[in-house]
Amino acid sequence: MFVTFFHELKSAGVPVTLREYLTLMEAMQADLAGRRVEDFYYLSRATLIKDERNLDKFDRVFGHVFKGLELLSEGIEASIPAEWLKKLAEKYLTEEEKKQIEAMGGLDKLLETLRKRLEEQKGRHQGGSKWIGTAGTSPYGAYGYNPEGVRIGQDGNRNFRAVKVWDKREFKDLDDQVELGTRNIKVALRRLRKFARTGAPDELDLDGTIKGTAHKGYLDIHMRPERHNAIKVLALFDIGGSMDWHIKITEELFSAARTEFKHLEHFYFHNCLYEKVWRENRRRFQETTPTFDVLHKYPHDYKVVIVGDASMSPYEVTTPGGSVEHFNEEAGSVWIERITRTYPAAVWLNPVPEEQWDYTYSIKMIRQLMGNRMYPLTLEGLDRAMRELVR
Repeated sequence: MFVTFFHELKSAGVPVTLREYLTLMEAMQADLAGRRVEDFYYLSRATLIKDERNLDKFDRVFGHVFKGLELLSEGIEASIPAEWLKKLAEKYLTEEEKKQIEAMGGLDKLLETLRKRLEEQKGRHQGGSKWIGTAGTSPYGAYGYNPEGVRIGQDGNRNFRAVKVWDKREFKDLDDQVELGTRNIKVALRRLRKFARTGAPDELDLDGTIKGTAHKGYLDIHMRPERHNAIKVLALFDIGGSMDWHIKITEELFSAARTEFKHLEHFYFHNCLYEKVWRENRRRFQETTPTFDVLHKYPHDYKVVIVGDASMSPYEVTTPGGSVEHFNEEAGSVWIERITRTYPAAVWLNPVPEEQWDYTYSIKMIRQLMGNRMYPLTLEGLDRAMRELVR
Protein backbone atom coordinates (compact mmCIF):
# COMPACT_ATOMS: atom_id res chain seq x y z
CA MET A 1 0.00 0.00 0.00
CA PHE A 2 2.76 2.47 0.90
CA VAL A 3 4.76 1.62 -2.24
CA THR A 4 1.61 2.21 -4.29
CA PHE A 5 1.19 5.54 -2.53
CA PHE A 6 4.76 6.52 -3.47
CA HIS A 7 4.30 5.56 -7.14
CA GLU A 8 0.92 7.31 -7.37
CA LEU A 9 2.49 10.52 -6.06
CA LYS A 10 5.25 10.26 -8.69
CA SER A 11 2.67 9.64 -11.41
CA ALA A 12 0.70 12.71 -10.31
CA GLY A 13 3.78 14.90 -10.77
CA VAL A 14 4.64 15.31 -7.09
CA PRO A 15 8.47 15.43 -6.81
CA VAL A 16 8.91 12.87 -4.02
CA THR A 17 12.24 11.07 -3.61
CA LEU A 18 13.21 7.66 -2.29
CA ARG A 19 14.97 9.36 0.61
CA GLU A 20 11.74 11.06 1.66
CA TYR A 21 9.84 7.79 1.34
CA LEU A 22 12.38 6.00 3.56
CA THR A 23 12.08 8.83 6.09
CA LEU A 24 8.33 8.26 6.18
CA MET A 25 8.88 4.52 6.72
CA GLU A 26 11.27 5.27 9.59
CA ALA A 27 8.65 7.56 11.14
CA MET A 28 6.02 4.83 10.78
CA GLN A 29 8.34 2.28 12.35
CA ALA A 30 8.82 4.68 15.27
CA ASP A 31 5.01 4.78 15.58
CA LEU A 32 4.89 8.57 15.11
CA ALA A 33 1.56 8.33 13.33
CA GLY A 34 -0.14 6.47 16.16
CA ARG A 35 -3.26 4.59 15.11
CA ARG A 36 -5.21 7.40 13.49
CA VAL A 37 -5.42 7.85 9.75
CA GLU A 38 -5.54 11.61 10.25
CA ASP A 39 -2.18 11.48 12.06
CA PHE A 40 -0.71 9.44 9.20
CA TYR A 41 -2.07 11.98 6.70
CA TYR A 42 -0.29 14.90 8.38
CA LEU A 43 2.89 12.89 8.97
CA SER A 44 3.14 11.78 5.34
CA ARG A 45 2.32 15.25 4.07
CA ALA A 46 5.01 16.85 6.23
CA THR A 47 7.54 14.19 5.17
CA LEU A 48 6.87 14.04 1.43
CA ILE A 49 5.74 17.57 0.44
CA LYS A 50 8.27 20.39 0.30
CA ASP A 51 6.33 22.86 -1.89
CA GLU A 52 2.89 24.28 -1.04
CA ARG A 53 1.79 24.08 -4.66
CA ASN A 54 1.85 20.27 -4.50
CA LEU A 55 -0.50 20.02 -1.52
CA ASP A 56 -3.61 19.65 -3.65
CA LYS A 57 -2.05 16.90 -5.76
CA PHE A 58 -1.02 15.14 -2.55
CA ASP A 59 -4.57 15.35 -1.18
CA ARG A 60 -6.03 13.89 -4.36
CA VAL A 61 -3.58 10.96 -4.36
CA PHE A 62 -4.06 10.36 -0.64
CA GLY A 63 -7.83 10.31 -1.04
CA HIS A 64 -7.52 7.87 -3.95
CA VAL A 65 -4.97 5.44 -2.47
CA PHE A 66 -6.38 5.35 1.05
CA LYS A 67 -10.03 5.66 0.11
CA GLY A 68 -12.18 4.32 2.93
CA LEU A 69 -9.51 4.31 5.62
CA GLU A 70 -10.89 7.53 7.06
CA LEU A 71 -13.74 5.42 8.41
CA LEU A 72 -11.49 3.22 10.51
CA SER A 73 -10.13 3.71 14.00
CA GLU A 74 -7.97 1.68 16.34
CA GLY A 75 -6.98 -0.73 13.59
CA ILE A 76 -10.52 -1.55 12.41
CA GLU A 77 -10.76 -3.27 9.03
CA ALA A 78 -14.08 -3.32 7.20
CA SER A 79 -15.33 -3.51 3.65
CA ILE A 80 -18.56 -1.65 2.88
CA PRO A 81 -20.24 -2.94 -0.31
CA ALA A 82 -20.94 -0.24 -2.86
CA GLU A 83 -24.58 -1.35 -3.23
CA TRP A 84 -25.22 -0.39 0.40
CA LEU A 85 -24.35 3.16 -0.46
CA LYS A 86 -26.45 3.51 -3.60
CA LYS A 87 -28.64 6.55 -3.51
CA LEU A 88 -32.27 5.47 -3.27
CA ALA A 89 -34.01 8.43 -1.72
CA GLU A 90 -33.62 11.89 -0.28
CA LYS A 91 -34.99 12.54 3.17
CA TYR A 92 -35.84 16.00 4.41
CA LEU A 93 -36.43 16.63 8.07
CA THR A 94 -38.26 19.57 9.54
CA GLU A 95 -36.27 22.14 11.52
CA GLU A 96 -37.87 20.79 14.68
CA GLU A 97 -36.72 17.25 13.89
CA LYS A 98 -33.20 18.44 13.15
CA LYS A 99 -33.02 20.24 16.48
CA GLN A 100 -34.00 17.04 18.27
CA ILE A 101 -30.97 15.16 16.89
CA GLU A 102 -28.06 15.57 19.26
CA ALA A 103 -24.37 15.27 18.47
CA MET A 104 -22.76 12.10 19.81
CA GLY A 105 -19.94 13.68 21.79
CA GLY A 106 -17.00 14.18 19.47
CA LEU A 107 -15.07 12.42 16.70
CA ASP A 108 -13.49 9.71 18.88
CA LYS A 109 -16.88 8.63 20.20
CA LEU A 110 -18.28 8.76 16.66
CA LEU A 111 -15.58 6.45 15.26
CA GLU A 112 -15.79 4.07 18.21
CA THR A 113 -19.53 3.70 17.68
CA LEU A 114 -18.95 3.21 13.95
CA ARG A 115 -16.56 0.34 14.73
CA LYS A 116 -19.23 -1.40 16.81
CA ARG A 117 -21.90 -0.86 14.16
CA LEU A 118 -19.65 -2.40 11.51
CA GLU A 119 -19.18 -5.47 13.67
CA GLU A 120 -22.92 -5.82 14.34
CA GLN A 121 -24.43 -4.94 10.97
CA LYS A 122 -24.89 -7.85 8.57
CA GLY A 123 -26.56 -6.30 5.53
CA ARG A 124 -27.54 -3.21 3.62
CA HIS A 125 -29.86 -0.76 5.37
CA GLN A 126 -31.97 2.16 4.19
CA GLY A 127 -33.45 4.82 6.47
CA GLY A 128 -33.61 4.63 10.22
CA SER A 129 -31.44 6.16 12.88
CA LYS A 130 -28.88 3.49 13.83
CA TRP A 131 -27.44 1.34 11.05
CA ILE A 132 -25.03 2.44 8.32
CA GLY A 133 -26.99 3.16 5.17
CA THR A 134 -28.81 5.74 3.10
CA ALA A 135 -31.56 8.33 3.63
CA GLY A 136 -31.66 8.09 7.40
CA THR A 137 -30.66 10.01 10.49
CA SER A 138 -27.82 7.69 11.47
CA PRO A 139 -24.46 9.43 11.96
CA TYR A 140 -23.00 7.06 9.33
CA GLY A 141 -23.98 6.84 5.69
CA ALA A 142 -25.21 9.04 2.88
CA TYR A 143 -28.15 11.19 1.73
CA GLY A 144 -29.57 11.59 5.22
CA TYR A 145 -29.14 14.06 8.03
CA ASN A 146 -27.19 14.07 11.27
CA PRO A 147 -25.61 17.18 12.80
CA GLU A 148 -22.32 15.37 13.47
CA GLY A 149 -21.67 12.38 11.25
CA VAL A 150 -19.30 10.48 8.98
CA ARG A 151 -20.26 10.77 5.32
CA ILE A 152 -19.82 7.48 3.43
CA GLY A 153 -20.27 7.14 -0.31
CA GLN A 154 -22.12 10.38 -1.03
CA ASP A 155 -21.33 12.30 -4.24
CA GLY A 156 -21.56 15.76 -2.72
CA ASN A 157 -22.11 17.92 0.34
CA ARG A 158 -25.71 18.59 1.40
CA ASN A 159 -25.87 19.94 4.95
CA PHE A 160 -22.16 20.84 5.52
CA ARG A 161 -22.24 19.06 8.87
CA ALA A 162 -20.02 15.96 8.35
CA VAL A 163 -17.11 15.79 10.79
CA LYS A 164 -14.63 13.96 8.56
CA VAL A 165 -14.58 14.38 4.79
CA TRP A 166 -11.25 13.72 3.09
CA ASP A 167 -12.60 14.87 -0.27
CA LYS A 168 -12.61 18.46 0.95
CA ARG A 169 -9.10 19.52 -0.07
CA GLU A 170 -7.99 22.50 1.98
CA PHE A 171 -5.16 23.43 -0.36
CA LYS A 172 -6.80 22.94 -3.75
CA ASP A 173 -6.18 26.59 -4.69
CA LEU A 174 -2.41 26.08 -4.40
CA ASP A 175 -2.11 23.69 -7.33
CA ASP A 176 0.12 25.36 -9.95
CA GLN A 177 -2.23 24.20 -12.71
CA VAL A 178 -5.28 26.10 -11.48
CA GLU A 179 -6.28 29.72 -11.92
CA LEU A 180 -4.38 32.42 -10.12
CA GLY A 181 -5.59 33.98 -6.91
CA THR A 182 -4.06 36.52 -4.53
CA ARG A 183 -2.89 33.78 -2.16
CA ASN A 184 -1.34 31.76 -4.98
CA ILE A 185 0.48 34.82 -6.30
CA LYS A 186 1.95 35.55 -2.87
CA VAL A 187 3.38 32.04 -2.77
CA ALA A 188 5.08 32.60 -6.14
CA LEU A 189 6.36 36.10 -5.26
CA ARG A 190 8.09 34.80 -2.13
CA ARG A 191 10.98 33.64 -4.27
CA LEU A 192 11.82 37.32 -4.68
CA ARG A 193 13.02 37.86 -1.13
CA LYS A 194 16.16 39.26 0.42
CA PHE A 195 15.76 40.04 4.08
CA ALA A 196 17.66 42.82 5.83
CA ARG A 197 17.35 44.55 9.20
CA THR A 198 16.67 48.24 8.75
CA GLY A 199 15.20 50.99 10.87
CA ALA A 200 15.13 51.57 14.63
CA PRO A 201 16.30 48.77 16.94
CA ASP A 202 12.95 47.85 18.46
CA GLU A 203 13.11 44.04 18.39
CA LEU A 204 14.74 41.89 21.10
CA ASP A 205 17.90 40.16 19.89
CA LEU A 206 17.62 37.00 21.96
CA ASP A 207 20.89 35.43 20.81
CA GLY A 208 22.79 38.68 21.34
CA THR A 209 21.22 39.15 24.78
CA ILE A 210 22.20 35.63 25.91
CA LYS A 211 25.74 36.04 24.59
CA GLY A 212 26.16 39.50 26.14
CA THR A 213 24.75 38.37 29.49
CA ALA A 214 27.04 35.34 29.59
CA HIS A 215 30.06 37.47 28.70
CA LYS A 216 29.42 40.30 31.18
CA GLY A 217 27.90 38.35 34.05
CA TYR A 218 24.76 40.48 34.29
CA LEU A 219 21.65 41.00 32.16
CA ASP A 220 22.79 42.72 28.97
CA ILE A 221 19.77 43.35 26.73
CA HIS A 222 20.46 43.72 23.01
CA MET A 223 17.95 45.15 20.54
CA ARG A 224 17.96 44.99 16.74
CA PRO A 225 15.93 46.42 13.83
CA GLU A 226 13.00 44.40 12.52
CA ARG A 227 13.73 42.24 9.50
CA HIS A 228 12.08 43.29 6.23
CA ASN A 229 12.20 42.17 2.63
CA ALA A 230 14.86 44.48 1.16
CA ILE A 231 13.99 43.76 -2.47
CA LYS A 232 12.86 46.90 -4.32
CA VAL A 233 10.34 46.49 -7.12
CA LEU A 234 9.28 48.86 -9.90
CA ALA A 235 6.02 47.65 -11.45
CA LEU A 236 4.71 49.01 -14.77
CA PHE A 237 1.13 48.07 -15.67
CA ASP A 238 -0.47 48.26 -19.11
CA ILE A 239 -3.98 49.63 -18.66
CA GLY A 240 -7.01 50.01 -20.94
CA GLY A 241 -7.93 48.54 -24.31
CA SER A 242 -7.40 44.80 -24.56
CA MET A 243 -6.08 44.75 -20.99
CA ASP A 244 -9.68 45.26 -19.83
CA TRP A 245 -10.10 41.52 -20.37
CA HIS A 246 -7.37 40.86 -17.79
CA ILE A 247 -8.38 43.31 -15.06
CA LYS A 248 -9.12 40.66 -12.42
CA ILE A 249 -5.83 38.81 -12.71
CA THR A 250 -3.86 42.09 -12.84
CA GLU A 251 -5.61 43.39 -9.73
CA GLU A 252 -4.79 40.17 -7.89
CA LEU A 253 -1.12 40.49 -8.85
CA PHE A 254 -1.02 44.14 -7.74
CA SER A 255 -2.73 43.33 -4.44
CA ALA A 256 -0.34 40.47 -3.69
CA ALA A 257 2.72 42.55 -4.63
CA ARG A 258 1.69 45.44 -2.35
CA THR A 259 1.43 43.00 0.54
CA GLU A 260 4.65 41.15 -0.22
CA PHE A 261 7.04 44.03 -0.98
CA LYS A 262 7.71 46.95 1.35
CA HIS A 263 9.56 48.85 -1.38
CA LEU A 264 7.13 48.84 -4.32
CA GLU A 265 6.72 51.65 -6.84
CA HIS A 266 4.15 51.42 -9.63
CA PHE A 267 3.17 53.33 -12.76
CA TYR A 268 0.73 52.80 -15.63
CA PHE A 269 1.12 52.97 -19.40
CA HIS A 270 -1.05 52.07 -22.39
CA ASN A 271 -0.02 49.36 -24.87
CA CYS A 272 3.68 50.27 -25.04
CA LEU A 273 6.09 52.34 -22.96
CA TYR A 274 6.72 55.86 -24.24
CA GLU A 275 8.04 59.15 -22.87
CA LYS A 276 5.57 59.39 -19.96
CA VAL A 277 3.76 57.19 -17.43
CA TRP A 278 1.23 57.96 -14.69
CA ARG A 279 0.11 56.83 -11.23
CA GLU A 280 -3.63 57.56 -11.33
CA ASN A 281 -5.70 56.54 -14.32
CA ARG A 282 -8.42 59.07 -13.65
CA ARG A 283 -5.79 61.82 -14.09
CA ARG A 284 -3.72 60.13 -16.77
CA PHE A 285 -3.79 63.18 -19.04
CA GLN A 286 -3.36 65.84 -16.32
CA GLU A 287 -0.72 64.30 -14.03
CA THR A 288 1.96 62.28 -15.77
CA THR A 289 5.56 61.46 -14.94
CA PRO A 290 8.31 61.62 -17.58
CA THR A 291 9.74 58.16 -18.09
CA PHE A 292 13.25 59.68 -17.97
CA ASP A 293 12.47 60.87 -14.41
CA VAL A 294 11.55 57.31 -13.44
CA LEU A 295 14.81 55.97 -14.89
CA HIS A 296 16.81 58.59 -12.98
CA LYS A 297 14.92 58.43 -9.68
CA TYR A 298 14.93 54.68 -9.12
CA PRO A 299 18.42 53.13 -9.21
CA HIS A 300 19.45 50.10 -11.20
CA ASP A 301 19.10 47.71 -8.25
CA TYR A 302 15.31 47.86 -8.58
CA LYS A 303 13.66 44.75 -9.99
CA VAL A 304 11.37 45.78 -12.87
CA VAL A 305 8.16 43.88 -13.58
CA ILE A 306 6.19 44.97 -16.66
CA VAL A 307 2.65 43.60 -16.92
CA GLY A 308 0.83 43.76 -20.23
CA ASP A 309 -0.65 41.66 -23.03
CA ALA A 310 1.77 43.21 -25.58
CA SER A 311 -1.10 43.06 -28.11
CA MET A 312 -1.06 46.15 -30.33
CA SER A 313 -0.23 47.40 -33.77
CA PRO A 314 3.43 46.73 -34.66
CA TYR A 315 3.71 50.45 -35.53
CA GLU A 316 3.20 51.28 -31.85
CA VAL A 317 6.47 49.46 -31.15
CA THR A 318 8.60 50.38 -34.15
CA THR A 319 7.52 53.80 -35.43
CA PRO A 320 7.56 57.39 -34.08
CA GLY A 321 3.98 58.63 -34.04
CA GLY A 322 2.67 55.06 -33.86
CA SER A 323 0.89 55.49 -30.53
CA VAL A 324 -2.90 55.41 -30.71
CA GLU A 325 -3.26 58.14 -28.05
CA HIS A 326 -0.67 60.79 -28.88
CA PHE A 327 2.24 61.56 -31.16
CA ASN A 328 5.32 59.84 -29.71
CA GLU A 329 8.56 61.34 -30.93
CA GLU A 330 10.47 58.12 -30.29
CA ALA A 331 9.36 54.58 -31.00
CA GLY A 332 8.22 52.36 -28.16
CA SER A 333 11.09 49.96 -28.83
CA VAL A 334 13.54 52.76 -27.88
CA TRP A 335 11.97 53.11 -24.44
CA ILE A 336 11.87 49.39 -23.81
CA GLU A 337 15.57 49.19 -24.65
CA ARG A 338 16.25 52.04 -22.19
CA ILE A 339 14.36 50.18 -19.48
CA THR A 340 16.30 46.94 -20.02
CA ARG A 341 19.64 48.79 -20.13
CA THR A 342 18.93 50.73 -16.94
CA TYR A 343 17.56 47.74 -15.01
CA PRO A 344 19.44 44.46 -15.59
CA ALA A 345 16.73 42.56 -13.67
CA ALA A 346 13.57 43.13 -15.73
CA VAL A 347 10.80 40.78 -16.85
CA TRP A 348 7.53 41.09 -18.76
CA LEU A 349 4.45 39.21 -17.47
CA ASN A 350 1.85 38.49 -20.13
CA PRO A 351 -1.74 37.43 -19.20
CA VAL A 352 -2.26 36.02 -22.70
CA PRO A 353 -1.77 32.20 -22.67
CA GLU A 354 1.75 31.35 -23.83
CA GLU A 355 0.54 29.00 -26.56
CA GLN A 356 -1.14 31.99 -28.26
CA TRP A 357 1.88 34.28 -28.34
CA ASP A 358 3.01 33.28 -31.83
CA TYR A 359 -0.32 34.43 -33.30
CA THR A 360 0.32 38.09 -32.41
CA TYR A 361 3.28 39.76 -34.10
CA SER A 362 3.65 42.52 -31.52
CA ILE A 363 4.01 39.93 -28.71
CA LYS A 364 6.94 38.37 -30.55
CA MET A 365 8.49 41.83 -31.03
CA ILE A 366 8.18 42.77 -27.33
CA ARG A 367 9.50 39.39 -26.29
CA GLN A 368 12.56 39.87 -28.46
CA LEU A 369 13.12 43.40 -27.08
CA MET A 370 12.97 41.95 -23.55
CA GLY A 371 15.65 39.40 -24.40
CA ASN A 372 13.08 36.58 -24.22
CA ARG A 373 12.33 37.49 -20.59
CA MET A 374 8.58 37.35 -21.14
CA TYR A 375 6.62 34.94 -18.97
CA PRO A 376 2.94 33.96 -18.82
CA LEU A 377 0.92 35.32 -15.92
CA THR A 378 0.41 31.88 -14.35
CA LEU A 379 1.85 30.38 -11.18
CA GLU A 380 4.43 28.48 -13.20
CA GLY A 381 5.23 31.62 -15.22
CA LEU A 382 5.54 33.74 -12.06
CA ASP A 383 7.89 31.17 -10.59
CA ARG A 384 10.12 31.33 -13.69
CA ALA A 385 10.02 35.15 -13.66
CA MET A 386 11.02 35.36 -9.99
CA ARG A 387 13.90 32.97 -10.62
CA GLU A 388 15.07 35.24 -13.44
CA LEU A 389 14.92 38.33 -11.22
CA VAL A 390 17.05 36.78 -8.46
CA ARG A 391 19.75 35.40 -10.78
